[in-house]
Amino acid sequence: MPIAHAVLLCALALMAIVPLQAQAGSRAKHLLIDSIDVEGGQATLLVAPGGGSLLVDTGWPGNNGRDALRIQDAMKDAGITKIDHVLITHYHTDHVGGVTNLLERIPVGEFLDHGENREDSEITRQDYAAYLKAIAGKPRCTVHPGDAITIPGLSITVLAADGQHITQVPGIRPVPNPYCPAEPAWPVDSSENARSVGILVRFGKFRFLDMGDLTKAKEIALVCPSNPIGTVDLYLVNHHGMNLSNTKAFVDAIHPRVAIMNNGAHKAGSPEAWQTVHDSPGLADLWMLHTAEGSDAAHNSPAPLIANLKGGSDGAYLKVVASADGSFSVTNTRSGQTRQYPAN
Repeated sequence: MPIAHAVLLCALALMAIVPLQAQAGSRAKHLLIDSIDVEGGQATLLVAPGGGSLLVDTGWPGNNGRDALRIQDAMKDAGITKIDHVLITHYHTDHVGGVTNLLERIPVGEFLDHGENREDSEITRQDYAAYLKAIAGKPRCTVHPGDAITIPGLSITVLAADGQHITQVPGIRPVPNPYCPAEPAWPVDSSENARSVGILVRFGKFRFLDMGDLTKAKEIALVCPSNPIGTVDLYLVNHHGMNLSNTKAFVDAIHPRVAIMNNGAHKAGSPEAWQTVHDSPGLADLWMLHTAEGSDAAHNSPAPLIANLKGGSDGAYLKVVASADGSFSVTNTRSGQTRQYPAN
């Protein structure tokens, strides 16, 4: 199908979905972002003030539908019963594997992804085939750098997809990145990680960045020699906090006020990535979904900033409530404690 035709079909599907959500959705004046615990994968739920929703990735398969059930719990808390858009960043099991379980329980309007699988590995070919089988008959759209994902009340720009990246974000002036000259050259990554779809979400003055599992060479290509993203309020740490991602030139350039690391108890949360994010200029807090049990106390955040202190937990998650003035809060659902971050 030609790209232009696919985009048109996406737009038509969206027009059919939005009015229903606007009538039935939440009337709150906040953007809700839930970083759901899928044990080291990704499932990030965004719900706009009018009720429009985007789920970024679906976690793992199996485990008696554990990840789909955790997504469903977050949806209930957010006051929604369906998901308008599911964005698959790339075709690794911890991101795309939960699609089948999700569709068994939750109505989905459309699926967004970067197109064909690009990784030459049997497991990823299997995961991609399982994804195509699961979504057969569902609306599916391929996104490209510069595309907009339309949810009323939000501005969502695709920054990277299928190994390509944007050079300018609408409304943001690229600026020279002073951190680039000191950054080493990183090897090219041929895995699906480098093909990750990355998005910038803007709600008034609030900015949230989710780049999936984008790896170092692609991070640098995106922000060097000029940074087209600007600074962000909330950063979902690339690649669950693996040291294959999170270059200093990238993290320091986006200058996050707060970061969330969606690591597992025994996956990612590497000391090197943790330290880079922790030391980035102006960072107030680094939240984690799990204690990184293979790391040390010096490279884990304080307990109040960790949703799950031990592996095999009940799936506590981190809940963000953002206002259009740029202020926001993060709540640890394990403890019920909330931290407030004022508008800049």
